[in-house]
Amino acid sequence: MKKLWGFIPAFAVFIALSIVAFYGGIILLLSGGRAWLPLFFFVLLFLFFLFILSKQIGNAKRWKQTAVVFVVLAVILAVWPLYQAYLNSIPGVSAEVDIYSYMPFQEDSKLNVLDEEPEIQFERDFPRLDGATALYPVYAAAAEMLYPEDWYEPTDSEVMVNTTPVAYSNLFEGKVDAVFAAAPSQGQLKTADAKGLELTLTPIGKEAFVFFVHADNPVESLSSEDLRMIYSGEITDWSSVGGDAKEIRAFQRPEDSGSQTALLRFMGEVPVVEAPRENIEEGMGGIIDQVAEYKNHKNAIGYTFRFYGEEMAANELIQYLAIDGIVPSVDAIQKDEYPLTSEFYIVTTQYSSPEALVLAAWFTSAQGQRLVEKAGYVPLDSSGE
Repeated sequence: MKKLWGFIPAFAVFIALSIVAFYGGIILLLSGGRAWLPLFFFVLLFLFFLFILSKQIGNAKRWKQTAVVFVVLAVILAVWPLYQAYLNSIPGVSAEVDIYSYMPFQEDSKLNVLDEEPEIQFERDFPRLDGATALYPVYAAAAEMLYPEDWYEPTDSEVMVNTTPVAYSNLFEGKVDAVFAAAPSQGQLKTADAKGLELTLTPIGKEAFVFFVHADNPVESLSSEDLRMIYSGEITDWSSVGGDAKEIRAFQRPEDSGSQTALLRFMGEVPVVEAPRENIEEGMGGIIDQVAEYKNHKNAIGYTFRFYGEEMAANELIQYLAIDGIVPSVDAIQKDEYPLTSEFYIVTTQYSSPEALVLAAWFTSAQGQRLVEKAGYVPLDSSGE
C-alpha cells in the first residue's frame, strides 16, 4: 500500500509534464519549430518517470506491465505532433503574401510604377479602392501615380486589399467606390441584385487561370476534359492521365474567392467533387469545417492566377500545366491562345463616385494600359496604344 501511495505523486508529475510537453510540442510545430523537439521532450520525461517508478514498484512483473502501458501512452501522445511535423514539412502554396511589400509610397516597395507624368491626378475626393490580393500590385501602383503621398494602410484606408469576397462585400455595402477583381460569382451577382445594385465591369487587363502540380509530377499537360473529369471526381488516379499510379488530391479554394469562381466557370454544368477539408479550431467557436490550404503533396493539384502564382507567391517546387497543349505564357494570354484566359476588372456601381469612373476610364487609356503591363500583368492590347 505504501508503494502504491508513493507511486501517485510520480504519476501526477508525469501526467502534468506530459500535458505541458504535448501542447508545447504542438505550438513548436505550428510555429515552425523543429519536429524532433517535442518527441525528445517526451522521451526525457518518460525516462525520468520510469526511473522514479522503478523505485516505487518492486514487483518485476508489475513493473513490466506498467512500463508497457506507459510506452503505449507515450507513443499515442506523440502521434499528433509527429503527424503535424510531417504536414509542416510539406511546402504549400500559401493564399497569403506580404501585402505590405506592395504598399504605395514605401521605400522598399515591390511596386512597378511608370516613370512618366500621370495624365490625371486626384488631390482630394479620390476613389476608395479594394480588391483581390492578386491584383493589389496594379491598383496600388496606380495609387502611387495618381493619389497624394500618404500612408495607405492595406487593411483600413482609401487603398485597401482584401480577399475577393470581402472586397465585393465592401462594394455592395458602399464602403468603397471600386474593386479590382475577377468577374463576380453567381452568389455575388445575386447579392448585388437583391440590393438593387447595377454592377459595371470595366476590363483593364487579361489573366490566366492556371493549374499546378508538384515539380516531380511527370504530368506536364492536361486537356480541359481531363481537368473537368478530375474536378468532378471521375478521374481519381494520375495513371489515368499519364502519370504515376497515385491517387489525385485535388485542392480547391473557398467559395466566392476569385479562383474558386474561375474554377466553377470553367467546370460549367459539370458538378465539382467535394474538396479536401480540414478542421480548424477558431477561438471559442468550436470546430468549423474549412477547405484545406494547398499542400504540395506529390499527388496534389491546385490552381491560381498566373501573376499571383509566379510573382507574388513564387514557389519553385510546383510546375504549371499546359492546358490543351498550350503553356500559360504572356504571349499565349495576350493572343487568347491559352484556353483559360479571362479579363480582370475594375468594378463599380451606380453609387460609385465620379472619380471612380474617371479612374476606370484612365485604366483603359494608353497610359493606364502601360501601367498594367509595367506592373507585370497582361494588358488588353500589348501595343499599349
